[in-house]
Amino acid sequence: MPSKPSKELITVPNPQPGRDYEILFETDELTCFCPVTGQPDFATVRITYVADELLVELKSLKMYLWSFRDEGAFHEAITNEILDELLQVTKPRRMTVQTIWKVRGGIAATITASFP
Repeated sequence: MPSKPSKELITVPNPQPGRDYEILFETDELTCFCPVTGQPDFATVRITYVADELLVELKSLKMYLWSFRDEGAFHEAITNEILDELLQVTKPRRMTVQTIWKVRGGIAATITASFP
């Protein structure tokens, strides 16, 4: 059965919860469309965090990011939604989500949201 997008983020136990170590995920597969024009938007997303007890499982993260493809949303909203959802399920010590959007209309946009 083929994979499909999903808003469900799955967690797994952190094998070293007593140690601060940084995790970086990066992909250029974040897409959505502009809620004003309907044109497609493409971005690289970087997620950097220091876990506490839980890690995000990578396949669920991929399916989660894929779920934005058919949504109309502003860049700022998507970046903050990703951070909020990841914070809710993983409860990390710290986390930063950065989205780097392809140039459209002559303007490049990079959005960064962090906790704490």
